[in-house]
Amino acid sequence: MTQMESTEKDFVVQCINLKKHYILGEVKVEALRGINMEIERGEFVSIMGPSGCGKTTLLNIIGSLDTPTSGRVILEGQEISRAKEKELTQIRRNLVGFVFQFYNLLPVLSALENIELPMLIAGVPKVKRTERALDLLEKVNLLERKNHKPDELSGGERQRVAIARALANQPSILLADEPTGDLDTESGIAVLELLKEVNRREKQTLILVTHDPNIARHSDRIFHIKDGLVSSVENIK
Repeated sequence: MTQMESTEKDFVVQCINLKKHYILGEVKVEALRGINMEIERGEFVSIMGPSGCGKTTLLNIIGSLDTPTSGRVILEGQEISRAKEKELTQIRRNLVGFVFQFYNLLPVLSALENIELPMLIAGVPKVKRTERALDLLEKVNLLERKNHKPDELSGGERQRVAIARALANQPSILLADEPTGDLDTESGIAVLELLKEVNRREKQTLILVTHDPNIARHSDRIFHIKDGLVSSVENIK
């Protein structure tokens, strides 16, 4: 990986002429056509756009779950666009936390064990990972539900466990893909408030994909995506 030259602004995420296409049979699908984006440390930004515009593809590339066809992605000053799988695994483990619409919790593990799992993979000792998981459960107001498995929790509770799990290894970037999309209004508001609190309290950069303009307006900036390009950037705060 190459180190970016220092700049006046502390950019945590930079996407430079980012393109991604897929080949489906004889058809070339251009998901991203040249995305340019810079996000500063501690920002809360939303990505909005119609279905199929490339929002989730962009989030997956930023989170190193996918790789671009061309262009550059820089996280914390590190070029990851052409990183090898071993390096990408370390990035996913140490720099990025993921919150998905459908939680992605392991059904056979308790809330506590689900939160401990990323730390177990990272080699954190048992005592330290349990202490950290209990602290996170307290912060998301679920300490009394620590031994419950996902099917014993409500949708909002499951998403709060998922947020706690995403924070387990103290990532600098939190990626949330429609985190309120499967929740009722009350639970969705609670989850959004929790994400905002994490962004403020932990100073973690939050990038949220949503189709809901009411949710997007809680962020600092909104990147509007259309046809695989940034069509506009709206400053909220």
